[in-house]
Amino acid sequence: MTIKEVSEKFNISQDTLRYYEKIGLIKDVKRKNGIRQYEEKELARIEFIVCMRSAGLSIDSLIKYMNLLDRGDGTELERKQLLINERDRLMKRMEEINGAIDKLNYKIDFYEKILLKEPNKNSDMR
Repeated sequence: MTIKEVSEKFNISQDTLRYYEKIGLIKDVKRKNGIRQYEEKELARIEFIVCMRSAGLSIDSLIKYMNLLDRGDGTELERKQLLINERDRLMKRMEEINGAIDKLNYKIDFYEKILLKEPNKNSDMR
């Protein structure tokens, strides 16, 4: 797949893909006549990166993870711990978001009740 096709597939910019390549998140992208040709290996990696970024993982964490992944055997424990730490951070963030949603729902219900009690526009009670 070309960079344009990958960009469209994952709904990220071509500049983002180039940036990921520049910082080492994506490696060894083959070129044909100077045009990047992404293969299944890179597509799987990009899919993981996009998913993790959308969840809020930092570029630094992804770089650490991908570097460990590239080192291969013997890094499984470190990779697992990094993922556990990120999961725990996201779970905490999810609790914070759920708390904010609860507050929003409370306020929305509050205004719903006020609006339901609002007198008719044609009423003298206004």
